[in-house]
Amino acid sequence: MTTTEKQAGTTAIPLPVQIAATQSITQVCETHQTSTAGLTTAEAGTRLNQVGLNVLPARRITAWMVLFRQLNNPILILLVVAALLSFLTGDRIDAVIILTILAASIGLGFFNEWKAEREASALHSQVAHTIVVVRAGQSQEVAVANLVPGDIVRLSLGCVVPADLRLLQASNLSADESIITGESVAANKSTNPIEGGAGLGDLTCALLMGTVIHSGSGLGVVVATGSECAFGRIAQSLNTALPQTGFQKGLVRFSTFLLYVALSLTIFIFAANLLLQRPLLDAMLFALAIAVGITPQLLPAVVNTSLAAGAKQLAAQQVLVKRLTCIEDLGNVDILITDKTGTLTQGHISYDRAVAAKGSTQDELLLLGLLSCETDFTEPGATSLGQNEIDRALSEAVVSIINLAGYQRLDLRPFDHDTRTSAVLIATPDHQRLQIIKGAPEAVLPACSNVDPADLAAQNQLFAQGIRSIAVAKRNSAEADQLPTTQPKDFTLLGFLTFLDLPKADAADALHQLAELGVAVKVATGDNLVVAEKVCHDLGLAIGTPLTGDQIDQLDDEQLYTAAHNTALLARVSPDHKARIISVLRRDHTVAFLGDGVNDAPALHKADVGISVDSATDVAKDAADIVLLEKDLGVIVAGVIGGRRIFANTIKYIQMGTSSNFGNMFSAALASVVLPFLPMLPGQLLLNNLLYDASQLAIPTDRVDQEALRKPAHWDITDIRRFMFTFGPISSIFDFLTFGLLLFILHAQPSEFRAGWFVESLATQTLIVFVIRTRAVPFFRSRPSLALGGSVLAVVAIGALIPYLPFASTIGFTPLPLRFFLALVGMVVLYLILTETMKIIFFRTNRPQIPTPVAAARSGTMRPSGLSAAARHYRRLRRRAQRFTVTGSHH
Repeated sequence: MTTTEKQAGTTAIPLPVQIAATQSITQVCETHQTSTAGLTTAEAGTRLNQVGLNVLPARRITAWMVLFRQLNNPILILLVVAALLSFLTGDRIDAVIILTILAASIGLGFFNEWKAEREASALHSQVAHTIVVVRAGQSQEVAVANLVPGDIVRLSLGCVVPADLRLLQASNLSADESIITGESVAANKSTNPIEGGAGLGDLTCALLMGTVIHSGSGLGVVVATGSECAFGRIAQSLNTALPQTGFQKGLVRFSTFLLYVALSLTIFIFAANLLLQRPLLDAMLFALAIAVGITPQLLPAVVNTSLAAGAKQLAAQQVLVKRLTCIEDLGNVDILITDKTGTLTQGHISYDRAVAAKGSTQDELLLLGLLSCETDFTEPGATSLGQNEIDRALSEAVVSIINLAGYQRLDLRPFDHDTRTSAVLIATPDHQRLQIIKGAPEAVLPACSNVDPADLAAQNQLFAQGIRSIAVAKRNSAEADQLPTTQPKDFTLLGFLTFLDLPKADAADALHQLAELGVAVKVATGDNLVVAEKVCHDLGLAIGTPLTGDQIDQLDDEQLYTAAHNTALLARVSPDHKARIISVLRRDHTVAFLGDGVNDAPALHKADVGISVDSATDVAKDAADIVLLEKDLGVIVAGVIGGRRIFANTIKYIQMGTSSNFGNMFSAALASVVLPFLPMLPGQLLLNNLLYDASQLAIPTDRVDQEALRKPAHWDITDIRRFMFTFGPISSIFDFLTFGLLLFILHAQPSEFRAGWFVESLATQTLIVFVIRTRAVPFFRSRPSLALGGSVLAVVAIGALIPYLPFASTIGFTPLPLRFFLALVGMVVLYLILTETMKIIFFRTNRPQIPTPVAAARSGTMRPSGLSAAARHYRRLRRRAQRFTVTGSHH
């Protein structure tokens, strides 16, 4: 087995990377037609024109795919076949009418779905990645799509490797290559090929597109981009279909239920009409038209239009939706786990001050702190670009006032989340070797000997003030040329570097709004417990009994489930802790997670809804379902409300469509058995259904009652079935009254009977939208949107006019007398009154027992992010300050 096969499992991965056993950095660069200073901007532009953008062929929805989805309906296909048979056997007019109406229905659905897909694609394309490259000797950020072969790329912890690279430099570098090799253990990387591994396919000194930097840092030259990468070739053979979400699974269950109802009615009607010795094709066409009529054919169009409209609204509020269906899941969220930095705080970390330990000075602390940054500032032209936030803030504040002359870096171990420290080995101007560690005080202090109690007290005081601090320590390393593999315990503490990240002014308001929406907020942070408690207290977040990572390790899943419900603060937690907490909470809750670091990727994958930010690490953005252009809890509030509005409107369409369609089709089924003629021809049934569905396409624009936005909502097939069987028969009662009016009072002939029932059924099933769309009193306490109201009234008017149009006789209608319309107005008013009465009874007897946030907290089922007295006081002060500002502006 070759070396590559050992690393990749069983299959060697061919790479476009020629690797010689002994090559200098300069030689490697020459091999790939570049230099150590990188390409010039002009040369990069020329190569970009030659090789194209560094992107993979994405799985895009085409117009043909959307059209296929419209046609992929067995009942519609059967109806088309039956219509064609009818055409061939002589009944050409009815067959043409049926096919025309079917074409109009398919076209309407196609237009709305295709429009929704294009809008979603446009939003998705706004999520972009950047990478730090060296061009013309200068580090700069460029879009990943603009990388070309020969570019020199800087790599750091959490980077998603943007192309196939040959390593030039590596410091403690390892990469997660599971997406390529399937191996879960990160692979160590080096600039030297492994013994016997020279040639194509040596992964030791190569990095592949799509893999993730697990630790360390490095420098690599791009050798292949786009489809020429190993991942590009593999991706073409992968199934890119995403797993179903909870909302999609609900749609499948609902569709299955409707299928059973449609099949039952179809079989009954077909058998009954055959027993009545009606023509086989007529019986088949009528039965299939009934099946089509009971199914909400435009449900995919309504759902996709709702989701696309919701995504567009969220985009206007700086929220980009990568996966449309997650909008519904976001509306169902009842627990939000979020990091602290940038969400509850301003997110811009700034250097505060240096607190020297006993025996040290501020100058020494700042000097060695700067030397231990990931960027080697002893090199000419070094910049803070691409560093972590702590190193960036420190270097930007002090690099101009620190003299680094004579210092040389010999070795580096970049920061990692396991040790929570970084380490460097430096040579001083007086030829000493110093090892420096920098990181979380809890990780640095145990490695120090003889820490003065006064220094411990100073650190505790910084924590109590909510100030983030980083400890720095040193030790002499004699003649060492590289860092030891295990960290010694004889360091000398130099002191603490402090950084500020102030609470956001509007975070308290967002926490209050989420609490009112029944969403429990839990803060998961790697920061010190006391620091995190201070921030939560300042914002008025009631944290309950806080949990730390060490405590979590002592709990089994059942204990963790209980403990997680009783706290809103999880401090000093690792990526594994976050992912585990989300897993146990998802048993009974819909959980969203907001994170932006490489250590947040596992939790983002585990959550029902993963949320990241545009400034996040690439791996976090790739793992997220939603990307925020602005890291703010307020936009998440808007997202939750938007998701609930979309879900409410979707369920509204389903309840109205299934109940009214069931009532009409039930009436048609019985009438077809009792009457000596078909109560409505197949084409007339399809036209009725098409007009009704067209009126409902405005539902995504409809207003939603506040009551429906206050709590998460979920699919409930039982409730939908109960709704259908309650309100459908009410529609049938008035259908039978219409039959009596037409037969016994107006003595209508078949064509007049069909016209009358067509007008009545269309009027009742569309106008009832105004009653069913809200649980409140329609028009007085809840008004429909202008688009929905206009579309419903327009369809009723069109339906009433059709019997009088020139083509009415062609489709089998004759004009109706005025007496019919006078009676119809009275029946519609009675129908609306009866439905409103039944609606009150239905929702009163079938109201779900969903606990309010306070009641849920008391019962132990959920602990919301309730606001403390401090938060209420904070909000009052803000309002007072705002009033003062407004008043002052007038003077």
